[in-house]
Amino acid sequence: MFDLILACVIGVFCGVGTGLIPGIHVNTVGAFVFSASPFLLYSYSPEVLAVFLLSMSISHALLEFIPSMFLGVPEEGTVLSVMPGHHLILQGRGKEAIRLVSLGGFGAMMVTIILLPIFAMGLPFLYGLLKPYIWIILSGAVIYMLIRLSRNLKSLAWSSILFIFSGIMGWIALNSPLSSNVSLLCLFSGLFGVSTLMHSLSQKSRVPAQNKYHHLKIDGDVIRSIFAGGTAGSILGFLPGMGPAQGSLLAQELSGGKDMGNKREGFLVAMSGVNASDALFSLIAIYLIGNPRSGIAVYVNQILQGLDFNHLLIIIFSSITAISISMVLCIKLGDWLSQSMQKINYEKLSWTVIIFMSFLILLFALMEHANLLFILVTYITSISLGLLPHYLDINKSHLMGVLIVPAIVVYMGIV
Repeated sequence: MFDLILACVIGVFCGVGTGLIPGIHVNTVGAFVFSASPFLLYSYSPEVLAVFLLSMSISHALLEFIPSMFLGVPEEGTVLSVMPGHHLILQGRGKEAIRLVSLGGFGAMMVTIILLPIFAMGLPFLYGLLKPYIWIILSGAVIYMLIRLSRNLKSLAWSSILFIFSGIMGWIALNSPLSSNVSLLCLFSGLFGVSTLMHSLSQKSRVPAQNKYHHLKIDGDVIRSIFAGGTAGSILGFLPGMGPAQGSLLAQELSGGKDMGNKREGFLVAMSGVNASDALFSLIAIYLIGNPRSGIAVYVNQILQGLDFNHLLIIIFSSITAISISMVLCIKLGDWLSQSMQKINYEKLSWTVIIFMSFLILLFALMEHANLLFILVTYITSISLGLLPHYLDINKSHLMGVLIVPAIVVYMGIV
C-alpha cells in the first residue's frame, strides 16, 4: 500500500512539472515511462506504474490551467479557458480564477466517481448500440459546434474552413511516419501554443497587478457547473476524437455558463471539471467498454494487461488522493504566480517559451530521425492556422478538427 501512495505522490509532482512547463504533454512523459516499463517492472509492480501515470495525468489536467491563463499557452484541454481566464486576470482576479479552476476539477472528479455505478450499468450497452453510428454523432456534434459558436454566416464560413483545413493537416500528420506524440506536439504547439503567444506579443499584452484578496462565491451556478463538467467529461468516454474542448461545449450547455459576459466563472469551473473528469474516465472506460480513451490510458492498459475490479478500486482511490493534493498545489502555485507575474518581463518570458517549445519539437524530431523539412512545414503551417482565428475573431476550438476529422474518417470506414 505504501508503494502505491508514494507512486501517487511522485506522479502528482511530475504532473505539476508537465502542467506548468508549456509544450511538455503528459503523454510524452507517459511514453518514456511505458518505453522503460520492461526494465521498471523488474523493481516495481504494474499497479505502481499505473498509479504513477494516472496521478500524473490528473495533476497535469489541473495544473495546466495556470500557464494557459497567465501565459496564454493552452493545450487541448485548456483551449477554451484562455479567453475567460484572461478576462478575470485582466481584472486582477487571478486568485479567484485559480480557485474556480481548482474547485471545478476537484468537484467534477467527485461527481464522476459518484455517477460511476450509473455509467457501469448503462455505458457498455449504450456504447455497443451507438458504435456503428459514432461518426454520425461526431459529425452532428461538429455541425452544432460550428453553428453554436458562430455569430453570422461569415464567421460560420471561416470556422468551417479552418475546421476542415486543420482536419486535413491532422490526417496527414497522424498518418505520417512520425509517432503520434511528435505529431501532436508539433500540431498543438503551433495551433494553440506558439500562435497564441505570437498574437499576444503583437498586442503588447501584459499581466496587470493582481488583487491580493479573492472573492470566491460558491453559488448555485458554480455547483451546477461542477456537475456539468463531471457529467460531460464522463460522456467523452465513448466519443473518440472529442477532447475536453468539445466536452466543455456540452458542459456549457448543461451549466448555462458562457465564455463571455457574467457567466465566465461557471464556464471556467465546467472547463476544469471536464479536463479532470476526462483524465479519470479515460481509464475507467477500459474497464467498462474496453476502450482506452487517451495516451495515458493506452499505456496503463498495456502495463496492467487489462483492468479488473481490483484495479478499478485502486484507480478510484488514487484519483481521490491525486486530485486532493493537486488542488492544494494548484492554489498555492497559482497564488504565487499571480503575485509574481507583474515583476516578470512578459515579452521576454513569451519569447523564452516560444523558443523552448520549438526546441522541444526539434529535439523529439531528431530523436526519432524524422524528416526535418516535413516537421518544419507542419510547424509553420500550424502556427499560421493558429493565428487566423485571432484576426478573424472566431473561436480557436474549431481547430480541434485536427483530431475530430481523422476520427470521423476512421469510423466511417473510408480507410
